[in-house]
Amino acid sequence: MLLTPLHSPTQGEISDPFRFTTFYIHFALVLCALILACFREKPPFFSAKNVDPNPYPETSAGFLSRLFFWWFTKMAIYGYRHPLEEKDLWSLKEEDRSQMVVQQLLEAWRKQEKQTAQHEAAAAPGKNASSEDEVLLGARPRPRKPSFLRALLVTFGSSFLISACFKLIQDLLSFINPQLLSVLIRFISNPTAPSWWGFLVAGLMFLCSMMQSLILQQYYQCIFVTGLKFRTGIIGVIYRKALLITNSVKRASTVGEIVNLMSVDAQRFMDLAPFLNLLWSAPLQIILAIYFLWQNLGPSVLAGVALMVLLIPLNGAVAVKMRAFQVKQMKLKDSRIKLMSEILNGIKVLKLYAWEPSFLKQVEGIRQGELQLLRTAAYLHAISTFTWMCTPFLVTLITLWVYVYVDPNNVLDAEKAFVSVSLFDILRLPLNMLPQLISNLTQASVSLKRIQRFLTQDELDPQCVERKTISPGYAITIHSGTFTWAQDLPPTLHSLDIQVPKGALVAVVGPVGCGKSSLVSALLGEMEKLEGKVHMKGSVAYVPQQAWIQNCTLQENVLFGQALNPKRYQQALEACALLADLEMLPGGDQTEIGEKGINLSGGQRQRVSLARAVYSDADIFLLDDPLSAVDSHVAKHIFDHVIGPEGVLAGKTRVLVTHGISFLPQTDFIIVLADGQVSEMGPYPALLQRNGSFANFLHNYAPDEDQHLEDSWIALEGAEDNEALLIEDTLSNHTDLTDSDPVTYAVQKQFMRQLSALSSDGEGQGQPAPRRRLGPSEKVRVTEAKADGVLTQKEKAEIGTVELSVFRDYAKAVGLCTTLAICLLYVGQSAAAIGANVWLSAWTNDAMVDNRQNNTSLRLGVYAALGILQGLLVMLSAMAMAAGGIQAARVLHQALLHNKIRSPQSFFDTTPSGRILNRFSKDIYIIDELLAPVILMLLNSFFNAISTLVVIVASTPLFTVVILPLAVLYTLVQRFYVATSRQLKRLESVSRSPIYSHFSETVTGASVIRAYNRSRDFEAISDTKVDANQKSCYPYIISNRWLSVGVEFVGNCVVLFAALFAVIGRSSLNPGLVGLSVSYSLQVTFALNWMIRMMSDLESNIVAVERVKEYSKTETEAPWVVEGSRPPKGWPLRGEVEFRNYSVRYRPGLDLVLRDLSLQVHGGEKVGIVGRTGAGKSSMTLCLFRILEAAKGEILIDGLNVADIGLHDLRSQLTIIPQDPILFSGTLRMNLDPFGRYSEEDIWQALELSHLHMFVSSQPAGLDFQCSEGGENLSVGQRQLVCLARALLRKSRILVLDEATAAIDLETDNLIQATIRTQFDTCTVLTIAHRLNTIMDYTRVLVLDKGVVAEFDSPANLIAARGIFYGMARDAGLA
Repeated sequence: MLLTPLHSPTQGEISDPFRFTTFYIHFALVLCALILACFREKPPFFSAKNVDPNPYPETSAGFLSRLFFWWFTKMAIYGYRHPLEEKDLWSLKEEDRSQMVVQQLLEAWRKQEKQTAQHEAAAAPGKNASSEDEVLLGARPRPRKPSFLRALLVTFGSSFLISACFKLIQDLLSFINPQLLSVLIRFISNPTAPSWWGFLVAGLMFLCSMMQSLILQQYYQCIFVTGLKFRTGIIGVIYRKALLITNSVKRASTVGEIVNLMSVDAQRFMDLAPFLNLLWSAPLQIILAIYFLWQNLGPSVLAGVALMVLLIPLNGAVAVKMRAFQVKQMKLKDSRIKLMSEILNGIKVLKLYAWEPSFLKQVEGIRQGELQLLRTAAYLHAISTFTWMCTPFLVTLITLWVYVYVDPNNVLDAEKAFVSVSLFDILRLPLNMLPQLISNLTQASVSLKRIQRFLTQDELDPQCVERKTISPGYAITIHSGTFTWAQDLPPTLHSLDIQVPKGALVAVVGPVGCGKSSLVSALLGEMEKLEGKVHMKGSVAYVPQQAWIQNCTLQENVLFGQALNPKRYQQALEACALLADLEMLPGGDQTEIGEKGINLSGGQRQRVSLARAVYSDADIFLLDDPLSAVDSHVAKHIFDHVIGPEGVLAGKTRVLVTHGISFLPQTDFIIVLADGQVSEMGPYPALLQRNGSFANFLHNYAPDEDQHLEDSWIALEGAEDNEALLIEDTLSNHTDLTDSDPVTYAVQKQFMRQLSALSSDGEGQGQPAPRRRLGPSEKVRVTEAKADGVLTQKEKAEIGTVELSVFRDYAKAVGLCTTLAICLLYVGQSAAAIGANVWLSAWTNDAMVDNRQNNTSLRLGVYAALGILQGLLVMLSAMAMAAGGIQAARVLHQALLHNKIRSPQSFFDTTPSGRILNRFSKDIYIIDELLAPVILMLLNSFFNAISTLVVIVASTPLFTVVILPLAVLYTLVQRFYVATSRQLKRLESVSRSPIYSHFSETVTGASVIRAYNRSRDFEAISDTKVDANQKSCYPYIISNRWLSVGVEFVGNCVVLFAALFAVIGRSSLNPGLVGLSVSYSLQVTFALNWMIRMMSDLESNIVAVERVKEYSKTETEAPWVVEGSRPPKGWPLRGEVEFRNYSVRYRPGLDLVLRDLSLQVHGGEKVGIVGRTGAGKSSMTLCLFRILEAAKGEILIDGLNVADIGLHDLRSQLTIIPQDPILFSGTLRMNLDPFGRYSEEDIWQALELSHLHMFVSSQPAGLDFQCSEGGENLSVGQRQLVCLARALLRKSRILVLDEATAAIDLETDNLIQATIRTQFDTCTVLTIAHRLNTIMDYTRVLVLDKGVVAEFDSPANLIAARGIFYGMARDAGLA
């Protein structure tokens, strides 16, 4: 061949020795180079030293190692031995880092924008052409939009081309094996052919399969990495855009919508990437397959193809139907989760009112509908599984039937039959992928439009504020400035002329909505400038009205990216009165602050925001009403120490927007705004003399203001040390919630609940009594509340394998009979499939006899029967699985729900509601929708693989020898893979949420970030977070490739040995059997690969069952009804309450809150309960309702021990008006009477007495007025009155009134008190009082101190006794 020209005709002589030697030397060198290329490469000598502790191994891996992904093995083994952690992950390659990827995409996008701008500019001169020309020239070309798609193509096009090349080679290779199969069958049928020919064919089959595997894996690696880069690039571009958009754009869409662009839409692009090449690859595969089939069987192929094409719309229709069900079901699911979250937020109220059964019924009603839909969808799914399983079979059947009947001379032999089967197998994949490709494409195109719309939104004009030059001596000047928030709105500020000298303190005042905050925004360049000039020289610090706090430590919030200077830092904290708060926080200034500063009070947040400005040491300070969120004495401290003439900032330029009149005399001059214009300007004394709008403003506000100040001074006199900032400042401001973010709202509510439950005794409820100081013990308590609170209890991530018991639990939930039936059906189905194929092989062997087939109809009939039986069994097993899965979902959810409703209050106090909700949403969703299909697919591939092995062993018994080693290799790969990939997946999901939470934080704080000029740093932080997430994505992709190479190697060995043993035993085999066993072996790779995927999916999903089970087995409270001892009818008649040596603690291990309490309240008495925070007032009422169970002693009501009866029998006979009025979303009627026990008249009567009659009758819906979640659409006072109406409806002999403190206005309070005096005059009333004037006319007053009875007598006697009560009355000015 090659060497012929080098040989001379005469044997042994070399015609051209020189050429001969050089060729061989060259050949040897090339061979060496190839061998050397397979080893790891060392970096060149003088290259920069790689300092990376954990470099990406691929860069230094050899050629073979890259081809087989062998370089991943180290991590796979390591991950098998220890659960992987963040630190074990490799660093990213340079070209995969966010910075690089985003930079490239940004450049491409900027280019698109530039081209569009040029295009518009070119079209612009045409504007002034006359209309006549326009008519002649036709319409002007429509404006071009910059195309994001093009930018993506420019950036990632090259990697797509490479992947397309891989895909093309792989597609072509996949058609070689069927051809080789036909050669092999011909070889077997021809006994005279030489053996080496057979071995060669077997070797070629193996080689071809291996090539195909390797190239396919390279393709996947390439395409998935490109998909990842898609996501990275899009996230980065959106993040950078979000820092630049104008406020009008931001107002048009919520933060949630913008975050969705990043989370959902970027993800869609990533999901689309693997499908993109199918656009050309699927048609190619289909055309090739049909071509080869035509060669094989002639035109009868068209029958089979026609059937396949007909099935596509059927599958499509099923998919559309399923999607419709899904939408409906999502709605139901959302309403169920919403209801659950309300139940969890109001669980205490439900327990106090004994309303659980009503809500239980509601949830179960929704769940019923949800399961109904799920069932229908599951059956539809079963039908689609049936078509998907039977398609290849039906196609083969129809094709062969047409083939045999079209022409009696057509003989079906092994070669034709089995080659066609394997070709149809290739054809099945692209046809089934097409619907998915189409749905993915439509989703991605929607996402593309949304992203493009966002990226083309208006940006802030950086030139709006001139930062370089300014007239000397001034820090800020505005010349005839007119500003608006959006182009289509009227201007908010007009014709402003303002000059602020360097170092001045300027106050900006004016009525609400006159544009004070807008003025600050205009100075920052946040508003759109319509005319005028703004100059501002120097660096800026900005304190917004709503403090913006990052989710990081308190110290990081203050430093805000600057280096730590301990002295300056200390000074900033001191000036902003933060030192006292640091003592209260569990970790001092290293305490992690939750999202949106959730574990700080409003006042603390504002002070942290101020400290950030102070520390930044800027030249100009823009302070937007920083004093409104803090108490008046704190405000005074801050003004004196920070803002005022003696403060830390003295000498800097300060613009202070304020409502506090007391500080105005100390300012340098004052700007008075009215309706967006400057109405007056000048120093304080000058403005007072002028008697203009400013003087009026002062007179309007002053009376209030004075009183307010007096109040706070009284409070301070009672305090020994001014540092103990009022508890109000610490807790009360948890209420400045934004409507746009229900999640935070829920978290915030829950945080409040935790604080209240853990601090003292649940009394403060986030609205502590005004004018009260924190005692030392309380400080500790609040701290403890925070430590136990939301931030520290991390949920444990599951590590290691799942126990078998979990699978057993699930099987039990499915039902053992169903489980067995499913397995049996699968065995039957595999048997039928094998039977059909064995029958086919026997049929093809008929052809050997006299070259024609006789009983074709019998052959076809049996073949069809077996095939259809297989399909039916598949369908039945899918149906059984669906039924079983739904059954399991019902059982598991029911157990979880019933257990949670019956959990004691202490469980809800220590477990964040988010964690419980997660069980109800995510874990139940997995059990509902993901588990059953995964198990189905697993069983499918498992039985597929088994039947393949059975067939091969049956036809070539020698094969048993290699089964064991192959199985060992397979299990090894599987064990290593599952352990590693599971951990990688967990790491990936853990590192994903910080990207989005940081983004939503950035969007809310964009103005602060821009003001401090930190956009660049924040982009870098975002990039780092994305990279951290990518660090686990890359190895996860590689782990899948590594697995596939390993598994496909096993599969290819199966092909090799099946062919080899067929060649070896060719004397005893007929072509039909060989065709059967080899065509089966060609499918095995897919089954094996899929099996491992499904196994690891099942492992990660079955954890949901474990988590749900864990919360279905927690301890429950006492039974609701004790059948043997129910109280007599009409109990309690007298309403006597007696405590005997009663002690109680919140949870085992905590101190007693009430110690040996003994007291008796006679029927009809009115008793007031008072005491400092933590004295145990609220605990007494909780004990009465048995929310807390006795540690020792007992409570008797009318002589009946409450511990002996069921909880509902007890709770339904007592009435409480709780201090935080909680309503549930639903009708007003449901909120008053969830069980529907009372008549319409009763309810209206109760509303009349509780002064709600007017409000309700004015509503068009009347009693069916819809309350929103938490009763947000009613005022707090109205909510309190609804609680009163509940009490009036119930009208029991004992009423407990937990007096609301700060939430309620005096008017509502008086209404409630008056109603109680008239309506409950014969009942026993226990009032926990915060305002003493309400209980001065009660029969007796109980004073509690540290859990024991300190005083118990009538108010007059107690005042005369000059004890604790007298002291409290004197403080309140009542004695």
